Amino acid sequence: MDDALLKIENVSKSYPGVKALDKVSMTIHKGEIRAFLGENGAGKSTLIKCIMGVESPDEGVISVNCDGEWKSPRNPVESKELGMFANYQHVNIAKELSIAENYFLGRVPKTKLGFVDWKKMYSDSREVVDKFGIDIDPREKISNLTVAMQEMVTISKISVNDTIRLVIFDEPTALLENDKVEILFRYIRELKSQGVSIIYISHRLEEIVEICDTVSVLKDGVYIDTKNVSEVTKDMLVSMMVGREIGDIYNISHMDPGEELLRVEHLSHKKYFKDVSFCLKAGEILGFSGLVGAGRSEVMRALFGLEKLEAGEIYIKGKKAEIRCPQDAIYQGIGFLTEDRRLDGVALPLSIETNINAASYEGISRFGVISLKQEKERAERYRERTGIKTPNIQQKVENLSGGNQQKVVISKILCAGSDVLIFDEPTVGVDVGAKQEIYKIMEELAKEGKGIILISSYLPEVMGLSDRCIVMAEGKVTGVLDRNELESVTEETMLKLASTS
Repeated sequence: MDDALLKIENVSKSYPGVKALDKVSMTIHKGEIRAFLGENGAGKSTLIKCIMGVESPDEGVISVNCDGEWKSPRNPVESKELGMFANYQHVNIAKELSIAENYFLGRVPKTKLGFVDWKKMYSDSREVVDKFGIDIDPREKISNLTVAMQEMVTISKISVNDTIRLVIFDEPTALLENDKVEILFRYIRELKSQGVSIIYISHRLEEIVEICDTVSVLKDGVYIDTKNVSEVTKDMLVSMMVGREIGDIYNISHMDPGEELLRVEHLSHKKYFKDVSFCLKAGEILGFSGLVGAGRSEVMRALFGLEKLEAGEIYIKGKKAEIRCPQDAIYQGIGFLTEDRRLDGVALPLSIETNINAASYEGISRFGVISLKQEKERAERYRERTGIKTPNIQQKVENLSGGNQQKVVISKILCAGSDVLIFDEPTVGVDVGAKQEIYKIMEELAKEGKGIILISSYLPEVMGLSDRCIVMAEGKVTGVLDRNELESVTEETMLKLASTS
């Protein structure tokens, strides 16, 4: 036990109606890369919050080895002082500050006269930015960056600390392209070589096999087992995690396309994309692939009225449509599951019932008075249709797992009667079981004649689900592949298309 860094001993944590952790015990050693694996709701997030002092266990002790002395952090400040850092699933940085200001928040360098040493701050920040391949001026404000780039900043921010003993990465690659994943893995291996311990959480099992030494599985708040990664297969991990076999999760039925639901011609934006044209038919899943900054999400935001178009025309079922704001888009039958569901997909403090009805209350209102009976009936109907796991529809959305929060957003879109469904990164932070459920929902929607636009940074997902796939690079369409081509094309070819404008 001389090389033990973190000890978790009989830790339990409960919330109203939920036993999140039940007597969990394990030990993590210096220089070990330990994966935490489990379905959404298994207790992984609660455990890392307890480790970082964000939450206090109801029972048990968590302690870290600080040069031979065992200490238990009581809050996040103490955790940081002990050399413990967490890169959480949801980007957590000061968005109105610059990259450099975020790097040096709380430890701003000063000149001899006591002023902020901006020159040193920007110079040191440039070294970090270059190391992590961010390729953005450190003076740039965080709010101006894509979500993926914000994620890279939060990852790289860890490296500016002097003392690092333990780093927790919670779904760090969910929005990252392959080249950024390689940079992250190189950094993780660098930390390991320095004796730093890593806790790595990901639903991408191939990453766990590639980067981790050991894997601990949690299920329903209970510790199941820890295995050496060299001794397990992906199928074994899935079986341990969900208690059942999972086959090819991309094996969905593909429909014969029906009538044209949407057509866009020569869409252009002064900053993000130029001359983008495509059509979407009933029963079709149209994929969009490309690297960060390719303009995929921005095209969809413009289609939904969130970005102002410089040029181009939009046709809904053959009729020209004017979309100036999201309300226009919803009225025209377009639904948008955004890239960041927590920011602009759901109202976390409100109930499932309210969220599902949020985009379409006018349909159950008369003279400004809402029919509470219809509100409940609709929420129950779509909760059942999308398989939201919850004791009741009055449950706050913030208490749901990531997969169930995503299903609430899908329910809201369906409740509004949308025929064109835009799913932007629909399975980010979602476990393999919930992913399969979301894919089945998409399959059923296609069978009903809905048209689905799927944006995904994960190539196996967009290649496996799409009937056609549009590849973009630097705001331009660089390739269109049909189903037959998608079944034979390699990821390398897709990346080449995504790198050529």
